[in-house]
Amino acid sequence: MTLYHFSEEPGIDRFQPRAARSTLLGDEPLVWAVDEWFAPMYYVPRHCPRACFWPGRRTTPEDRERWLGGLEPRFVLAIESGWLDRLRTARIYRYAMPEESFESMGHEVGHWVSRTAVAPLAIEPMGDLMQAIADAGVELRITPRLGAMWGRVSRHSTLEYSGSGLRFAAGYPQEFE
Repeated sequence: MTLYHFSEEPGIDRFQPRAARSTLLGDEPLVWAVDEWFAPMYYVPRHCPRACFWPGRRTTPEDRERWLGGLEPRFVLAIESGWLDRLRTARIYRYAMPEESFESMGHEVGHWVSRTAVAPLAIEPMGDLMQAIADAGVELRITPRLGAMWGRVSRHSTLEYSGSGLRFAAGYPQEFE
């Protein structure tokens, strides 16, 4: 298994554990990584709000048709149109991480954490992010606002889903309640 960390900072020699304000783990200092399947969720600028969804074991044929229209992308990555220019110009670096000190977060969205400092195995620039998303078999959707879509996917569908950076979305938190 390959684990990655994504950053707009080039040349990080060592990742130190630090608290992430937006997690359910409180303020425990951690180093974060994501597995290869879910990695394209991070092919966007750091604070870019995104809603990702994909069919799971319990997804109904109706939801497959409604949300995927007969297509079978790896997953759908939806971002707000206000972030499109930044997606086009951002420089993201992919750090390959050694898996030895990482443990799974125990949920099905590929997040892994280390409680100790981690030196990356390799770093590479991602290049054209839109092309990287397409090459990963991910459907990119651009929408003016994520709130309504997020609510319908997370509360009213049988899809699997993950959201990141939602606190930076237009209409947050009202449109996400």
